[in-house]
Amino acid sequence: MRDYFGLDGKIALVTGSSRGLGLAFADGLARAGATVILNGRNSDTVDEAVEGLNEKGFTAHGRCFDVTDSKQVKASIDEIETNIGPTAILINNAGIQRRRTLEEFTDEDWHDVIDTNLTAAFRVGREVAGYMIKRKQGKIINTLSMQSEVSRNTIAPYAASKGGLKMLTKGMATDWGKYNIQVNGVGPGYFTTVMNQPLMDNPEFDGWLKARTPMARWGDPDELIGAVVFLSSKASDFITGQAIYVDGGILATI
Repeated sequence: MRDYFGLDGKIALVTGSSRGLGLAFADGLARAGATVILNGRNSDTVDEAVEGLNEKGFTAHGRCFDVTDSKQVKASIDEIETNIGPTAILINNAGIQRRRTLEEFTDEDWHDVIDTNLTAAFRVGREVAGYMIKRKQGKIINTLSMQSEVSRNTIAPYAASKGGLKMLTKGMATDWGKYNIQVNGVGPGYFTTVMNQPLMDNPEFDGWLKARTPMARWGDPDELIGAVVFLSSKASDFITGQAIYVDGGILATI
């Protein structure tokens, strides 16, 4: 089975991976044998995360660049390809959240969410795919959300960005499938992350979530690793344009 699920010799770039789900993804890919490149905008947190993976015996590198800046993205991808090696796996994970009712959103906040959660995946995906197309091989995974399918109050721009990312995933799969590039999405439900800390600390929301989720709990970030490794591996070579929701069953029930 190692031939199907092993990632030995593969280089994986994970954006937004200095902490939270992105770091869990990088850790899981490294456990499967990949060399991982962690990305973030804060060099201290990226360096700390890289050091943590290296101490576990994994091969990890850090690259600080802003995924919302086209020039930085292009320069960084070119540098990675030249100095580290061919990117076989890309995880578009960088994302932000803003919580308030829609009428209270400013143009700036709206654009921040859309640019980081949606447009950045296009930017990074375009640059990495340029190299993958030449090699006729590659895996791209976009971090969706259960909000790619449903929304709730105070997060309309986030839901719009994740819904758009679902369709961008399908578009990437359609355009790049002929180059043997598979593009899929992983959609987390509610996980114990820094982004969700305000919700975890809210007794009313915590109670609602556990009652609403068939598995009656929050997810642990490690529980996303299986889906990410699967979609990064040979085992998923004929799967593209799909979304796997890892949500404890929320989307399965009303």
